[in-house]
Formats: sequence, C-alpha cells, structure tokens
Amino acid sequence: MAVNLAACITSFLVSFLILPLIIKYSFKKNLVDIPGGRKIHKKVTPSLGGIAIFAGFIVASLIWLDFDQWQTTRYTMASIFIIFLIGVRDDLVPFRASHKLLGQIVAVIILMFSTIRIHSLYGFLGVTEIPTILSYLITAFTIIVITNAFNLIDGLDGLAGSVGLISLLVFGIWFYWVEDYVFSLFSFAMAGGILSFLVFNWEPSEIFMGDTGAMIIGMLLAILVIRFMNLNYDLVSNHPAKFSASITSAGCFIIIPLCDTLRIIILRLYKGQSPFTPDKSHIHHAIMRLGMTHSKTAIILAIVNISYVALAILFKAYDDNYLLAGIVIFSGALSFFLDRLILKKLSGKQA
Repeated sequence: MAVNLAACITSFLVSFLILPLIIKYSFKKNLVDIPGGRKIHKKVTPSLGGIAIFAGFIVASLIWLDFDQWQTTRYTMASIFIIFLIGVRDDLVPFRASHKLLGQIVAVIILMFSTIRIHSLYGFLGVTEIPTILSYLITAFTIIVITNAFNLIDGLDGLAGSVGLISLLVFGIWFYWVEDYVFSLFSFAMAGGILSFLVFNWEPSEIFMGDTGAMIIGMLLAILVIRFMNLNYDLVSNHPAKFSASITSAGCFIIIPLCDTLRIIILRLYKGQSPFTPDKSHIHHAIMRLGMTHSKTAIILAIVNISYVALAILFKAYDDNYLLAGIVIFSGALSFFLDRLILKKLSGKQA
C-alpha cells in the first residue's frame, strides 16, 4: 500500500503544481468556458483542468510502475491516452458528437488487445458464458456508456471530481485487497490528480476539468469496472473480498453517473424529446432547484454514492438478481422522494 500512497501523493503534487500554470495560460489565450445557455456557472472559467489530472496520473504511473508492469498494461494506457487526446481537442475546438464517438471506438478497439473484456454475464439472469463476438460488443458498449455517463455529470463545481474520487478509492482498495497491484496503483494515481484538482474546482471554481478530465476518468472507471467483474467472479466463494453480484456491485461503485444517465433518458423520452437533447434534467440540476449550492449538491451526491457502496458491501452475499432488484427499488424511492421535494418547493414559491 505504501507504493500506492506514494503514487497518489506524486500525482497530487504534479497536478497541484501544473494547475495554476494552466489557469494562467488559459486566461492569457482565452481558452475559457463562457457562461450562458444551459451552463450554471456565473463567471468565465478555464476548462483544461483535465490536462493536469492526466499529467499527475501519467507521471505517478511512470515513476511507481516497473517496466514489466508497463508492458502488461500498454494497451490500457494507450487507450486512455487516445481518450485524453480526444478530450483536449474537444476542449480546444469542439468535436462533432459522431467524431468524438468514432475516436472512443478506436480507443476501445486498442483496449481489446489487452485482457480488459467482458467474458461472460457472471451468472446474471442465469447466464454465464457468451459468444466471443457478443463479448466484444458488450465490452465496447459498456466502456462507451460509462465514459460518456461520467462526462454528463460534470455540470457543477466539485461534483465529477468528488464522485470520481470516491469510486477510484473504492476500486483502489479492492484491487489491493485481491493483490492486483497495478490496477490498484492506477486507481490511486488518478485519485491523487483528482484530489489536487478539487482544491481548485470546489465552489467557487477556478477551473473545470473539461471533457479531457471527465472522459479520462470515465474511461479508467470503465476499465476498472470490467477488471473488477472478471477478477471478482473468479474469486473463491469464501474470499472476504468476494461480491456475489459482480455486475450490480460494480454498478453501485459508479452509481451516480449510471443513474443520472438512465434518469435523463427516461425523462426525455417521457416528454417526447430525443434522449440526446441537452437540457437541465440532470439530477444535480434537480437538487439545486431545492436551493442547494454547488458544494452542498456535490456533497449530497457524494454521500449517495457512498451509501450505494455501503449497500453493495452490506449485501455482498446476495447475487445480481436479488441485489439489482433491491437497488432498483431503492433508487426509485430516492428519485420519487426528490421529485416530491421539488414539487413542494415549487408549489411553495407559487403560493
């Protein structure tokens, strides 16, 4: 664990030193995010914070991984690097959505050369092994969904960083527990960069992570989810780190981006809108309608994320079919409760 903590500290320091330089350079070159439209920030803000997060992650990984470990993860790192390039390009000169998706598919194809692949459904709905071609398709779909879902929650100060930090620490500890030290180090290295970024991103924010930061964090989380499901499924049944529900437990670790994405798709379809139409129906927008500030909203959603992690741990002896049903009921109740609070708040204002 000492090496992982060293990687986390290294990443933190590198990012912390770079972020002020990026802020200064962004203002000088007018590389800033302008308020207006759906955006809820009120001042001109640099949006290249993801570069510092990535720099911290890469430097820490280079220092604390040995050559053999780099060799075994070269495709993983290459795919994350491609996502980084796509993010930087999009933050500087916005991509068309189709071009961004194409770049993500290229990154996924490169990742397929590694061991990161969903090989089965891990007993979900009674299904274990699946055909190889279906395995590749499900893997690609999972990675692209998680990467973009995380990007969607990057809508207010401190939220994406807080949620990403919690998920990465959970994965980092779990991978260390099962002696997968490389992916544990990756988790802690990225967490260090995010922790540094949060110093500058907490309300009132001095910089945003942009698509660069959101997508590299989302990409790494997608990789960790798949790695977790594979390793967890192969653990002996009496291993203390074993979760009987591989898929649902992994979902609990990244519940905020997954639930938010599913929620806005359902709401938009219910309203007769395209699920890809931008609006203010995200869960953080809903909470802010209750009068919450950016920081309070981020803290609330971070606590919700931790609650789902706790649920997964508490009920880790239950398989996917039971745990998923419980999570769906719990999520539905939370969503209903939130909607009732908003309606009550709006009714009070109208009165």
